[in-house]
Amino acid sequence: NGFESHSGFRDAFTRTFGRPPGRSENLDCVVVSWFESPLGPLVAAANNRGVCLLEFTDRRKLEYQFLTLKKLFSCAIVPGRNEHLNLLEKELEQYFAGHLRQFSVPLVYPGTPFQERVWNELLGIPYGQTRSYEDLARQIDAAGSQRAVGHANGLNRVAIVIPCHRVVNKDGKLGGYGGGLWRKQFLLDLEQGVRRLDSPSPREEA
Repeated sequence: NGFESHSGFRDAFTRTFGRPPGRSENLDCVVVSWFESPLGPLVAAANNRGVCLLEFTDRRKLEYQFLTLKKLFSCAIVPGRNEHLNLLEKELEQYFAGHLRQFSVPLVYPGTPFQERVWNELLGIPYGQTRSYEDLARQIDAAGSQRAVGHANGLNRVAIVIPCHRVVNKDGKLGGYGGGLWRKQFLLDLEQGVRRLDSPSPREEA
């Protein structure tokens, strides 16, 4: 999709929004930045209230996510940084180093009432633990709606920080993950202390 590298970021941005990227003095705009990580590059977005997007750059329909943000916040989306993205980058570095278990960066994640209930419940899953889709459905008083829970889980726009990777099938199998199952396994292993930052990813081992 073009967002995988710094050099391609400008072209991908122009293709999505129809104009070259630039900075905006509008404090209500959404700023977008590109981070490196042990699992590949990430793209993050934030407004003046908090982080509203964190996705792997090879995630399908990433352009759609940007257009969704533009519609949700009714504002310009421009490359740049703010205090929330600076804090996010710092906390991600600490997380991948195994030194951070709870993110403190402010988040903004508007959705339907049901989606927000699911995402709020995800934030309550402790580091190093998992829940099944059925567990999550019961915890939001929606027993039997695990399919809807799974769909809302997949629509989470703030990967890692809103830990949708901690939701698995009731038989313990990984289930789905928009960033790829190898990344989901890596994150769970990292949080459970069975993977070092410098150990190869499952994709590299294959």
